[in-house]
Amino acid sequence: MTRALGVAVIGYSFMGRAHSNAWRNVGAFHPHLPRVSQQVLVGRDEPAVRSAADQLGWREWAIDWRDVVTRDDVDVVDICTPGHLHHEIALAALHAGKHVVVEKPLTNTLEESAELVEVASKARAGGVRSMVGFNYRCVPALALARSVIADGRIGEVRQVRASYLQDWLVDPAAPMTWRLRKEQAGSGVLGDLGSHLVDQVRFLLDDEIETVSGRLETFVESRPGPSGAEPVTVDDAAWALLGTTRGAVVSVEVSRMAAGRKNSLQIEVFGSGGSVAFDLERLNELWVDTGEGRTRVLVTEPDHPHLAPWWPPGHVLGWDHTFTTQAAGFLAAIADGTDPTPSFEDGLAVQRVLDAVERSDVAGRGTVDLATS
Repeated sequence: MTRALGVAVIGYSFMGRAHSNAWRNVGAFHPHLPRVSQQVLVGRDEPAVRSAADQLGWREWAIDWRDVVTRDDVDVVDICTPGHLHHEIALAALHAGKHVVVEKPLTNTLEESAELVEVASKARAGGVRSMVGFNYRCVPALALARSVIADGRIGEVRQVRASYLQDWLVDPAAPMTWRLRKEQAGSGVLGDLGSHLVDQVRFLLDDEIETVSGRLETFVESRPGPSGAEPVTVDDAAWALLGTTRGAVVSVEVSRMAAGRKNSLQIEVFGSGGSVAFDLERLNELWVDTGEGRTRVLVTEPDHPHLAPWWPPGHVLGWDHTFTTQAAGFLAAIADGTDPTPSFEDGLAVQRVLDAVERSDVAGRGTVDLATS
């Protein structure tokens, strides 16, 4: 394609801004990839989306995604809406022959995710590419951790400890949002933060999750809404114990009620001959032990994953860079005619685990075997 690929982002709030920033910058740092045009930003609030489009570099704004996904000047549809809209918009975009990015989690339900996988698989045969936005796969330190594990440098993986903790709901007076309504969000912190951890376990270990037991908790059962108190219908915190196909045991903890934790994602992988450890609050660092004690690796070298386009060694990257790297990976797949990762199939695999955690909680926290359920 000689002309620039027209991009539409559906959603202009938190994730819409992060993705918009990526599309605005990807060409500057990856000039060998197909050019993109920030064609249109979509949102339901006209004054707000108009303002956001101007701030974030979009050519146009629109309030109805249905008009946008069929436009001839739109080649890529990037979906950053609340979860209950993912399925409908992605289906329409795929049927219109557009390349599709869906911010995690893929959908709110297992059934919706399975349908998207089926439709995306058929569209793939016609050259239509699709991807789920698990941006933490693009953190250089985590990508390096995957290589260390794959190379056998920590031996056979035995145990993983993964947590993702925030505190923005500690105050019971914190107002109601769409993230606390099951009909919009699907689940609470389980789907929002837990999906990242489940994806990271699969990514880092290159292994599948086979068994699941879980617990969900809603500590504050109502929040101030526009018309008074409104029930919270999702989880505030979740725990899970996972077993992988190759026998690793994984503990997962996620919470929006962890006082003092703003955005704390920590992962430790323990093997028979060493370990790796990562903390998002120090995202340019990886701690590696290959049997001779823990060593801090500053992951800023040009030969480290994802770092060649950026700055000289020691000049650290930030959270926002992961989205630019993610956009670059998607454009590379379009250019090469290959399938980007994480795929919709990866999104479905994560959704199966989240669904099993919920089923385990309902059933009294027993173990769910994904191979037989």
